[in-house]
Amino acid sequence: MKRSYIPVAFLLAVLMLNIIFTQYMVHQYFYENYTNTIIAAVINVILFPVAILIYKKGVKVND
Repeated sequence: MKRSYIPVAFLLAVLMLNIIFTQYMVHQYFYENYTNTIIAAVINVILFPVAILIYKKGVKVND
């Protein structure tokens, strides 16, 4: 059975966004921009279930 790599690419993109927003959150916290810190944290919380959905729908198809 041929495996599709498109869901894996989307999953990698979402996880890369998670890393970027986490780094941005730490940077903003260091410079005491707390509003931007909270916004980056909320985006991280939203991205995590998106990654789980992509994993369940795309990557784990061959069970």
